[in-house]
Amino acid sequence: MNETIIAGLLGCLGGMVRGLVGLMKAFTAKRQIKWQYWLLTVIIASIIGAFTGIIFNFDYRLSLLSGYAGTDVIEGIYKSFKVEKIYVKGK
Repeated sequence: MNETIIAGLLGCLGGMVRGLVGLMKAFTAKRQIKWQYWLLTVIIASIIGAFTGIIFNFDYRLSLLSGYAGTDVIEGIYKSFKVEKIYVKGK
């Protein structure tokens, strides 16, 4: 199977697991469930998982983790590569 599809499916799986945790919390608190929002988060998780897998040489563990953690992984990766600004004071 294509590695991109596998990365996307693993990202989707991670997003679904995160979504199931949210569903369990909602059922316990007897809150109304927004199914469209749940589906949207799973779709976004699969996209994040696929792109993370592509960027980092198709590491399946990272795809699964990034699908679960969602945008938190992207933010962490961005912060790890972020270059600090250097200010030079004039005389």
